[in-house]
Amino acid sequence: MQQGTLMRKVKSKSWKKQRYFKLQDDCMTIWYQSKRTGKTESAFSISDVETVREGHQSEVLQSLAEEFPPERCFTIVFYGRRGNLDLIAGSAEEAQCWVQGLRQLIKPRSLTSALASFTWIRDWFQKADKNKDGRMNFKEVQRLLKMMNVDMNEDHALRLFQDADKSESGTLEGEEFVLFYKALTQRDEVLSLFQDFSEDGKKLTLLELVDFLQQEQLEDEGTEELAMELIDKYEPSETARARHVLSADGFLMYLCSPEGSIFNPQHRVMWQDMSQPLCHYFISSSHNTYLIEDQIRGHSSIEGYIRALKRGCRCLEVDCWDGPNGEPVVYHGHTFTSKIPFREVVSTLTKYAFKVRNPSLGSGCHRWPSVGGGDVAAVWGSDGSPAPQGAYSPSTILQELKHKILLKGKKIGRLEDMLDGPEDETHDVSDDDNGAEAEEERQRMKVGGSGWGTAGSKDKETLAQVLSDCVVYCKNVSFRGFQEARSRSRPSEISSLSEAKARKLIRDAGNEFVRHNTWQLTRIYPSGMRTDSSNYSPQEMWNVGCQIVALNFQTAGMEMDLCDGLFSQNGCCGYVLKPPFMRDEETPFNPSDPGSWEGPGPITLTIQVISGQQLPKVSNSKEGAIIDPLVRVEIHGVPADQAHQETKYIENNGFNPRWDETLQFQLHVPELALVRFVVEDYDKTSRNDFVGQFTLAFANIKPGYRHIHLLSKDGTNIPPSSLFVHIRISK
Repeated sequence: MQQGTLMRKVKSKSWKKQRYFKLQDDCMTIWYQSKRTGKTESAFSISDVETVREGHQSEVLQSLAEEFPPERCFTIVFYGRRGNLDLIAGSAEEAQCWVQGLRQLIKPRSLTSALASFTWIRDWFQKADKNKDGRMNFKEVQRLLKMMNVDMNEDHALRLFQDADKSESGTLEGEEFVLFYKALTQRDEVLSLFQDFSEDGKKLTLLELVDFLQQEQLEDEGTEELAMELIDKYEPSETARARHVLSADGFLMYLCSPEGSIFNPQHRVMWQDMSQPLCHYFISSSHNTYLIEDQIRGHSSIEGYIRALKRGCRCLEVDCWDGPNGEPVVYHGHTFTSKIPFREVVSTLTKYAFKVRNPSLGSGCHRWPSVGGGDVAAVWGSDGSPAPQGAYSPSTILQELKHKILLKGKKIGRLEDMLDGPEDETHDVSDDDNGAEAEEERQRMKVGGSGWGTAGSKDKETLAQVLSDCVVYCKNVSFRGFQEARSRSRPSEISSLSEAKARKLIRDAGNEFVRHNTWQLTRIYPSGMRTDSSNYSPQEMWNVGCQIVALNFQTAGMEMDLCDGLFSQNGCCGYVLKPPFMRDEETPFNPSDPGSWEGPGPITLTIQVISGQQLPKVSNSKEGAIIDPLVRVEIHGVPADQAHQETKYIENNGFNPRWDETLQFQLHVPELALVRFVVEDYDKTSRNDFVGQFTLAFANIKPGYRHIHLLSKDGTNIPPSSLFVHIRISK
């Protein structure tokens, strides 16, 4: 890879350009050179790479399958909305060299926070070392500090530099730079906390660590065993480990670890009851999954399905239409969005629907059912074979649906008639909801030459019988009010509501909506006016127990942060059990009136925002610009709990800002609350710039001194950026 390899970069069947790709000496950046022009420029950074796929695993490479064998093809997938890079090597050996090499290079991001911090500073060192001699003079150090978001007094920086320059050579190298970095990153607030519990100020004995865990971290079970585990895991000194003591360095490593995170590590794995009926869970759901841009002219891609599934989505939308040569296609009907073959979508779902997202999260991850949107409904096994009709009753529990795909859609006649015996010759079709999506539904899947359907007359709608016969579990029905639903609808049916209609029902009949969702599935979809693929807040829909709250996964922002925050628990399986009072068909709960439900009473959440560590620069900021960070804490929940507070901003310090401010919130329904931490760059004259965020359900918060590891706007990790806080929960 460092010698360089000539490969084809491909964008379409006709666009295939030869490029000379080479891994730089820093092992962090890939450069390429055009064979025609000889121009050399940066292709991408290793830190931007999410994964590498072998073979024909993109639409472009699939279209070239007859021309190039899969052994020579691979796809580099980047974080965020950046497009994939499809490459064709000259031989299978060269392709494997790059595939395996890139996979090894992107591995360090999964290591500990301390190692991530080391990797981070190493990268900056290499960028600031202008003459590439492996040493750094004071001028280069000043440049490094600016690059790292540090606006440090020149005299103080010189003093740190001279203290670390043990050889008195006027430059830092090797261990000298490590000393400089340790002095630069010394955490006074952590050292002070350490000394509060350490009798000699140099170490924590086993009993002193137990005291800290019990008194501050509120660990109440097996604290001595936990203390031993933490020493064995995070104490860097072998001598200290043998004596069962924890040094200041080990204490900091623990606080920066998953055990020291604000997110309860026991809730990262599957921890909820998975034996409840399907309607008792919130389900991670996407809208028009195939789109990766806007709703009118956007690009349709199987990448939309792959990204959604890898993000934990369990409900996907597949809009099927007649295509050329009798082959169905998937696209946003009656728009200018591009089309993709239905065959490719099904193939992609077969591969990724039950793929484990992260093996460390536990064996249950992503093996739970996927609910597919569109016009066909069935329950399929993971091998693609349909389950026997009637095999799944309306009260089927989630556990029994494991490794199955449920497709919801329209139905000719009644589901019960199909289960009882042959269907009469009828062609009445169940309607979908009113509005833009309903109009689109009325144009889909008519009986046509291919059997998949072509758009026909609006006056009389018919549906291909072969598709109707697939409907087993989730029959689409029009919603005509809660009373009619209670008297005529069945748990095997599902209604789709626009966000506007859902909001009206929440305002007018909040308690009835909650009760309805205890026994029947409800899907909410974005307004047809959101042509830019923007999102509505899912929180107000979750407040009444709506299970399938469909969002545009391609659009980053607060709404997707809430979605990721809710579903980051329970092994990221895409299912979160609703609170008990939202599973009771006689519940008095109304989110607009918390007093209607006899809960445990208001809970007080007190958050002391202490400090920040190595915050990233704002994207596209001017060279040398340093952020003025502030922290905003938002509560998303029932209307009475909606709130936000923020700290003051710290001028010119994105490296180690100190706030030491306390924020306090009252939560009336903590079971539904999500807490979002946002860091912004303060601007006096315009809107603040986004720096990082982290969102989690209140139920997953660990009290005590905790680190919050920040995420980017796209929801990806940005190590080693973090906040240090103290959390207290009281009644």
